Amino acid sequence: MKERGTVLRHMLDRKIVAIARGIYAQECLSLAEALYRGGVDMLEVTFDQSSARAAEDTAGTLRLLNERLGDRMIFGAGTVTSPEMAEVAAAAGAAFIISPNTDQSVIARTRELELVSVPGAMTPTEIMNADKWGADIVKLFPSGVLGLDYIKAIRAPINHVKLMATGGVNVSNIKSFLDAGMVGVGVGGNLCSKKLVAEGRFEEIAALAAEYVAAIGG
Repeated sequence: MKERGTVLRHMLDRKIVAIARGIYAQECLSLAEALYRGGVDMLEVTFDQSSARAAEDTAGTLRLLNERLGDRMIFGAGTVTSPEMAEVAAAAGAAFIISPNTDQSVIARTRELELVSVPGAMTPTEIMNADKWGADIVKLFPSGVLGLDYIKAIRAPINHVKLMATGGVNVSNIKSFLDAGMVGVGVGGNLCSKKLVAEGRFEEIAALAAEYVAAIGG
C-alpha cells in the first residue's frame, strides 16, 4: 500500500487526476495504459450508484489496475458516499478516496484507513467543514458551472484550503483553474471518453492526455 503522505505529495505535484466513470475491467486497464503513455499517472475509478454491481465492478477494476500498473500509476475510488464504500475501495488497493459531497463519516473512515481524503464541496461552509473534518484536498464541484469568478471570490477568504477543480475541466481551461489557485484538477469525460474507449481509440486518448500535461506546463 502506498504511503498516504507520498500519494498526497504526488497529487499536488502531478495535478491531473483522470476520472473513469462507467469504465471497468479490461477497458479501464487499456484506458489507464493510454493515459500513462500520455503522461497522466493518476486515475479515479468511480462507483456507479445506480448499479447493483457497483462494489464488485469498482473493486475488481482497482485490483486489476494495481496488479498490472500499480508500480507506475496511482489509483483511487470516486463517487464514494459511505464509509463502507471507502472500505471496499481500500481493500482493493485504492490510494485516495474522492466523493461528490462532504460527509464527515466518509472523511473520518478514509483517514482511519490512511488514504488521501478528497470530499466534494461547493459552498464556503461545505469547504470549511470538509477541511475541519480532516480532508486533505477539497474537490470544488462542479467547477465549470461555478466558474472562475466564483473560485476567485471564495479563494480570497479561504486561501488556506487545498482545492481541486472538477466538473467541466478541459484542455482550454485547465491552466486557468490552476492559475486561480486550484492545486489540481479532476478530468472525466473530456479526457476519459467512453466513446473513444468503446471504439478502442486508445492512441487518441494517449495524445489527448499529452495535451493536458502540456497545457499545465508538464
